[in-house]
Amino acid sequence: MHETGALPVVRPLGAAPKKFSFGGDAFRWTGVEPQAYKFSLGDIRGMGWRGVTRFTLAGPAAWPVGFELRYFELTPGGYSSFEKHTHPHIIIALRGQGRAVVGRDLFTLDPFDIVQVPPHTPHRWLNEGREPFGFLCPVDAHRDTPQPLSSEEWAALRDDPTVAPYVF
Repeated sequence: MHETGALPVVRPLGAAPKKFSFGGDAFRWTGVEPQAYKFSLGDIRGMGWRGVTRFTLAGPAAWPVGFELRYFELTPGGYSSFEKHTHPHIIIALRGQGRAVVGRDLFTLDPFDIVQVPPHTPHRWLNEGREPFGFLCPVDAHRDTPQPLSSEEWAALRDDPTVAPYVF
């Protein structure tokens, strides 16, 4: 209800309220279509991935914001590319159990755990469980692209017994 004499609400184009209902059985949001995790980067060492689906929940393509909110889901046996970039990263686990390799650290993730990845830090997400592993990942809409690890970074991680099994 508006007070007499109150200014009307002015919204930028595409800024009207919108709701995406969540279906817990399928663990999906109505109207949010699955997308490829990323385009193939060929045979670049560490940039391969398997069983990863991306869902863009919010972003500038449909809403006047400077960020993207993505939900990623890894099938059992799935893994992301082993990459780094200049922007910091944060993920919030929502579904299942997963692993995060962040530099020389290995974390087991349960729903609602949060992992922070500093800039320029190699990282990879994995699902070694029997159920899907899903997480939210907010990022700036305009950011640098993922970069492969240098030969020196790759060798150092391969020599570290904690993370070496995940360096492939």
